Amino acid sequence: MSENNNDSFQKNMLAEIKRIQEELNNLKDIKKNITKKIVKRKPDRKSAAKKKVVKRKPDRKSAAKKKVVKRKPARKSAAKKKVVKRKPARKSAAKKKVVKRKSRRR
Repeated sequence: MSENNNDSFQKNMLAEIKRIQEELNNLKDIKKNITKKIVKRKPDRKSAAKKKVVKRKPDRKSAAKKKVVKRKPARKSAAKKKVVKRKPARKSAAKKKVVKRKSRRR
């Protein structure tokens, strides 16, 4: 009995798989038909050809002006060095003289 159930189950599964595959193929065909129906855009019309611009001859150049050669400025004489005044040396503190006071007389 279990063999019969097993066999019938397998047959049902195979039938289901075939049905799904057929459905998939149908969907693929539908997709192909849809993509074929898309119409390509027509290329844009080209605008009217532009008129060619006639180039004129350039004006005659007048005689080239002579270039003025700039001279180098004279060298400046060396600047005198500034004399830096030093602070005078500190004088050592003079010792305070002790002044003796006269004693008072009475």
